[in-house]
Amino acid sequence: MKRRTGQDRAITAKWRPATQAVRGGTARSEFGETSEALFLTSGYAYDCAGDAAARFAGDQVGMTYSRLQNPTVEMLEQRVALMEGTEAARATATGMAAMTAALLCQLQTGDHVVAGRAAFGSCRWLVDTLLPKFGIATTVIDARDPQQFIDATRPETKVYFFETPANPTMDIVDLEAVCGIAKERGIVSVVDNAFATPALQRPVEFGADVVAHSATKMMDGQGRVLAGVVCGTEDFINNTLLPFHRNTGPTISPFNAWVVLKGLETLDLRIRRQSENSIKVGKFLEGRVPRILHPGLPSHPQHNLAMRQMDAAGSIFAFELDGGRSQAHGLLDALKLIDISNNIGDSRSLMTHPSSTTHSGVDEAKRLEMGVTEGMIRINVGLEDPQDVIDDLGQALKAVGL
Repeated sequence: MKRRTGQDRAITAKWRPATQAVRGGTARSEFGETSEALFLTSGYAYDCAGDAAARFAGDQVGMTYSRLQNPTVEMLEQRVALMEGTEAARATATGMAAMTAALLCQLQTGDHVVAGRAAFGSCRWLVDTLLPKFGIATTVIDARDPQQFIDATRPETKVYFFETPANPTMDIVDLEAVCGIAKERGIVSVVDNAFATPALQRPVEFGADVVAHSATKMMDGQGRVLAGVVCGTEDFINNTLLPFHRNTGPTISPFNAWVVLKGLETLDLRIRRQSENSIKVGKFLEGRVPRILHPGLPSHPQHNLAMRQMDAAGSIFAFELDGGRSQAHGLLDALKLIDISNNIGDSRSLMTHPSSTTHSGVDEAKRLEMGVTEGMIRINVGLEDPQDVIDDLGQALKAVGL
């Protein structure tokens, strides 16, 4: 591969997804390094004052400040955009920085947002608390029903915001139907694709306008750094998102961008193996717990839709116990191998009780409306031998009388 081949869309767009994840976006320096270079710099020097002025005026190609551009960050942005099938992308410091920026950059007082009820707790806080503070009205609906988007739409509706699969209830949104409704009405669809990643699901192929990620999850995949990415058209990224990003500064560090670049190299391998493992674990739990929410199993009410949109089910699912918080906490406390952790996407198996962790900041009534019960447990199945994970779950279930 030549020094700039990885950034030539005419070439990289023809590569298959696994190749894009390894080589896409790479730009080599004059040293010819094989691994992406890590540029730990806050600023850049110019040969003359005229060059500095020309760059700031946009008349000369080049970098000015690492809040705006950094060679390592740029490689990550180009790689993720390539994988998602979008024209451009912008990396952020965290997944929530990506979600916040994707919304606020295009909204103003008087606008209206329709959002899916099932979402990460902080995403619900954006919709329920932050946006209304700025005079942006919001309506929360059951995103599994496309008709509810139509019914909730107003003349001032600017954005549909939803996640599929949703955290932690594993609700599946019909991407083609909902994004089609949005396009017919001139509304921007913003899809949180963190659970699936572009390795399993590419929302733009179903009509999505903007795709946002917590790259902290499967993209890094080993619980090391925080990161986020927003993907869209060049016009959206450069003319709508960039002014917000430039002046508010949710910038990712070059080191974190480099770590995620390394994680992307193994994303395809990891997520497919973890998907296989999660199916095995899910089948075991299906006969042991009162209710399981796994889109990869036929028992999931939206299994067929999930499998039409996704190449595999992913590593994450949820299940419910009838004994509420007490029994859920008891099961977690009995684990010997699996970690109690609120993170997901890690190569290690992790479990959490959403009602008391990731969604504890959501009002109890809203939690129940979302489907987050006191007996719900979310599991991220890792890369361990799935039988060891099953054995650990088996003894923990026995410890709580199941």
